[in-house]
Amino acid sequence: MASPPPPEPALPPSAGLESMEGLVLDTVICKAGARPAAALACASTRLRAAVADDSLWRRFCAEDLGLEAPVDPDGRPLPSFQVAYKVWLESFGMYPLPLVKRVKKFWSSMKTWLSENFPEAAKTLCKGVTEAQLKSAEDDLGFKLPMPTKLLYRFCNAQLPFSENHEANKCTSTHGIIGGYAFYDHWVNVHLSPLEQIVEETTEFYREFPDVFNGRKLIIVATSWFHPKTFLLNCSNGELYVGTNNLPLGEMLPCVPKALIKPTDNDLPQDGLLLWLEEHLRRLQNGMIKTRMLMKSRYISLYPEAPPSCTSAVTNGVQVRGSAVFVPEHPGAQRSCMYTYSIRLSVPEACMLGGVYYSSCQLNSRHWTIRSRDRVVSDVRGEGVIGQYPVLSPGQDEFVYESCTPLPKGPGSVEGSFSFVPGKLSQPEGKLFEVMVAPFPLEVPEYIF
Repeated sequence: MASPPPPEPALPPSAGLESMEGLVLDTVICKAGARPAAALACASTRLRAAVADDSLWRRFCAEDLGLEAPVDPDGRPLPSFQVAYKVWLESFGMYPLPLVKRVKKFWSSMKTWLSENFPEAAKTLCKGVTEAQLKSAEDDLGFKLPMPTKLLYRFCNAQLPFSENHEANKCTSTHGIIGGYAFYDHWVNVHLSPLEQIVEETTEFYREFPDVFNGRKLIIVATSWFHPKTFLLNCSNGELYVGTNNLPLGEMLPCVPKALIKPTDNDLPQDGLLLWLEEHLRRLQNGMIKTRMLMKSRYISLYPEAPPSCTSAVTNGVQVRGSAVFVPEHPGAQRSCMYTYSIRLSVPEACMLGGVYYSSCQLNSRHWTIRSRDRVVSDVRGEGVIGQYPVLSPGQDEFVYESCTPLPKGPGSVEGSFSFVPGKLSQPEGKLFEVMVAPFPLEVPEYIF
């Protein structure tokens, strides 16, 4: 019996590609991805020529890294997209590229927003750290940092650290990229800490409060220069916390929904710090929070500026906007939740009462009703607001003031009214009239800043 013919030798995978026409070949290589494309370049002269097409690498750079121009991680121009992809892979190849693209996009968008809206804060951002610096920080801390946090600091080493120069700190004290609030003598402005400050402050905190950190692998990632407010990242599970007034006793609250945190996801890990910063950027971009002047300095105000957190009502031409912020670090929050609220008063067009136009009106008194779970817990009446009796006229800037209130249990709300007189209190031009304050919420939010 004749033996069967020997099987024909298998063709290498590249042989099939060799027979493809240009457009089909380009499509196949493009769908294969950058790393298989680089391997194909070693298979034959024709494939090497196809893979060398820089339009192909332009697409790889855009899809994998979010690059629109052939530049290195420091923004310096490179001769081609193929070279750019290689340089970026050498710098960040130890991380999942979808995460690299995501973190790059965050910092690019944050820097753009700051440059356009808050250039003073943009100037405080620092150049990213190296892998060696991250390794040194991990050695000093005694544990590993979460991958998303490491990438955040590779792209940007947060903000300039506070120094021992009190006057220098005052100049940048309101420039925290997280922002804050101010009411009475309680001023908060949160800065994102650079790597060296993280190591220094975390080490000091371990030394001062060893029981708080016992085996928990926490690091301090953001702080306030004015009244202390501290944000801590748990490097074991990726959760982000804010310290309460009882932080020395270990009391902290989560700042990010726990369900979203995936520090060990192989494809796209995300920890609390990255999620927190991305949410903060979204609020800046959509106008939920904005910059405002404090004394003579600009700062990011955390008082919401848009519904549903900020409410608005107009009565007889007088507009009142109100919103509140949860204040976990306040000393008064030990037995209840503490909130600071911001009230903005204005006359956008005209003060009208009974069909009569008045050129101005002046606040006389206030009435607040504060509810906790639909139960009235406080009903307050008083003269003026924070000792002032503002006069409002059409076209003027809003009169803004801040105050605070405790709330036994949440959620709750604030509503009320102001009484005004047409003209001025010293020379009224008509009868007192009431201006309504639409209810605005008091609640512990999912994201705490």
